Amino acid sequence: MKTGVHPLAGILAAVARAVSGVQIRRSQDFTETLRQRIYFANHTSHLDFVVLWSVLPAEARARTRPVAAKDYWGKGVKGYLAQSVFRAVLVKRGGAAQATSKEEARAAGRAVVEQLAMAMSESQSLILFPEGTRGTGETVAPFRSGLYHLAMSKPEAELLPVYLENLNRILPKGELLPVPLISSLTFGAPFRVNEGEGKDAFLNRARAALCGLHQGVKHDDRAAGLYP
Repeated sequence: MKTGVHPLAGILAAVARAVSGVQIRRSQDFTETLRQRIYFANHTSHLDFVVLWSVLPAEARARTRPVAAKDYWGKGVKGYLAQSVFRAVLVKRGGAAQATSKEEARAAGRAVVEQLAMAMSESQSLILFPEGTRGTGETVAPFRSGLYHLAMSKPEAELLPVYLENLNRILPKGELLPVPLISSLTFGAPFRVNEGEGKDAFLNRARAALCGLHQGVKHDDRAAGLYP
């Protein structure tokens, strides 16, 4: 996987921001850095990772890889964009669900976490969606355990919640062309797994942090120079 910035990256980032009409907000505890991060967000549209990736500063975009479903993003033009421009980590969906035993399901889950941890190497960040599937935009589903296991595998990486709103209306499920509407993206405060914190407690805390961004935003940073 090449780590250089594709010539189309800046252009596609600008197009994604224009199409989504995204308004960027940050909690008071958010700071933009080039630290290694795991950005985790709610999932309602195929535009989700594209828009989140597009609003990162150019230097951060060059070090951030979205996690995407191989069956959707792995072929044709989408496959080229995912692998060459976004440098996405393509994962197979449904491996655990298709397993015939609990051990096979656990092995499938471990394989995905190992794939993601390897993709992060020493400096790369990831964008992922811990609900595991797209929702309606009305609620955030319980998180799957992969976020916890990845955080435990990469303890040096910050976890950063990001709430996306209205992208499911801009590109509804089953549609190919976006509808011009305004969306919003809210960055929360970074955190890590607490010492001795169990999986369920962590996942509940991470989900609460994400949901909390939907309930109240401190200020609007669209004009604050977050992206070039």
